Amino acid sequence: MCRIAGIISSKQSPERLRQQVQSLCDLQQHGGPDDEGFYSHDQKGVVFGHRRLSLIDLSPGGHQPMFYGNEHLVISYNGELYNYLSLKTDLQNLGYHFSSTSDTEVILAAFAAWGTGAFRRFAGMFAFALLDLRQNTVYLARDQSGIKPLYYSQQNGELYFASEVRALASVESLSAEHPSWPVYFLAYGHLPEPITTLKQVEPLPKGCYLQFSLYSQTAEIHTYAHFSYIEKLDKKEAILEQIRQGLRTSVERHLLSDAPIGAFLSGGIDSSLMALLAGESVKEKLTTLSIYFNERSYSEKPYQELISKKLNGDHRDYCLTEKEFDACFPSIMAAMDLPSNDGINTWFISKYAKEAGLKAVLSGLGGDELFGGYPSFKRMKAAHYLQQLPASTLKAGRYSGSKKFKRLAYLSLPGIKGKYLFLRGQFIPQEIARQLDMPEEQVWSLLEGQPMLADIHYMTYPNQASWMEMNLYMQNQLLRDSDVMSMAHGVEIRVPFLDLDFIKLVLQIQSHIKYAGGGKQLLVEAFDTILPNQIYNRPKMGFS
Repeated sequence: MCRIAGIISSKQSPERLRQQVQSLCDLQQHGGPDDEGFYSHDQKGVVFGHRRLSLIDLSPGGHQPMFYGNEHLVISYNGELYNYLSLKTDLQNLGYHFSSTSDTEVILAAFAAWGTGAFRRFAGMFAFALLDLRQNTVYLARDQSGIKPLYYSQQNGELYFASEVRALASVESLSAEHPSWPVYFLAYGHLPEPITTLKQVEPLPKGCYLQFSLYSQTAEIHTYAHFSYIEKLDKKEAILEQIRQGLRTSVERHLLSDAPIGAFLSGGIDSSLMALLAGESVKEKLTTLSIYFNERSYSEKPYQELISKKLNGDHRDYCLTEKEFDACFPSIMAAMDLPSNDGINTWFISKYAKEAGLKAVLSGLGGDELFGGYPSFKRMKAAHYLQQLPASTLKAGRYSGSKKFKRLAYLSLPGIKGKYLFLRGQFIPQEIARQLDMPEEQVWSLLEGQPMLADIHYMTYPNQASWMEMNLYMQNQLLRDSDVMSMAHGVEIRVPFLDLDFIKLVLQIQSHIKYAGGGKQLLVEAFDTILPNQIYNRPKMGFS
């Protein structure tokens, strides 16, 4: 994992472009502490920058920006490609040659072989900028799950990009604040894509690539892949075996690293599975990390110790005290790239990972979204029927003293947006209007306009909840917080549940099998021979 930045402009001097990209990279140094590199093509008006966190091919051979094919292809890349070894073999069989052991060079060779068709072949987390000098085109691409961030601004024939919004905010022409971002933050608790704090900056959508022509100085965005929910698999025993094999394969893939790697262990189902499966694969003792509290009612220490003893690895637990929290809070706030009401726990566990000498850690993120671990899976059907009530009836709930009744007003918004804000929203429009001193009608209008979400009414109710959690809560909060809070310490978080092949598998399981029994029962049943009963037969507490 790294940080990238760049500018494409024929309107500014080469020296000015290099100075700005240097500044963009300096502001992202925390996410790439191991190396720095730049590429500049004065005639084309292209400058790429790169900050490196070395995990695969720690040698100078992995330096970026990297070149390929008589140097007509140039890349600045952030991420990890977990199937790069198999892709490399395929490419070698086609006659392509390699001078390094890095996954970066595989991306370049794959593009040389298959063009943009290569993007859908990549299994991993990535965001990159790629210059094709023969086609006079720059490509920005982002992985199918949106694990890696990539923000851009395309105005007046110029293209700016970076891994963090705060870097782009340093560019004077992009520094204007989005006037409505506080409305979205107070409603959602995060900023839903495509909203950022900057008026002219937005994220590249996941599973998409932006194609910028150096001739016309215009950009087009194309979708190269997206996930679909398909009610297909219906043989339970076969499904259980596929889950076992699929998740084990994913964990093995995500352990690929030339630098020290460990696992977060909260004591819940998902992180426990990650640790146990990783423990089966590593040759040496697995390092696991946990946070606990002195307050016993909030502490998951007994469950963490249960798994750590089963692993017999190198377990390190950290007691988070009020004193340490207060001392670190300013640094936590400074680490946030975009506003969020979460992410603090990830900042601390990433801090401890760095202190333990780790550069990458496995996380159980994604298990709840895929297998039904949130209350929304049980409440979606009720939300659907409530949404059929007249808008005037729903909005009358705002006068209630109960937060749940107040949020009924959100169901007057159509589709999955209204259901999400009803189930997970923070403040209702009446409260937002009062806090921001603006008309309530303006708040409603803004929330109706963005984000624009897919129509998923045809899905089963629990699959609607899964789509909602993956594309809103996980996408805009969990993944974003995981990235910026871990990168604040130069640590990479890897998420095996979001392996491309594993997601495709789970999305094909028929709902009546996938969600039967609730509480991720299917996932538990698949691994009940290794997962202790005490881990799943208890109330959910979250990662702490």
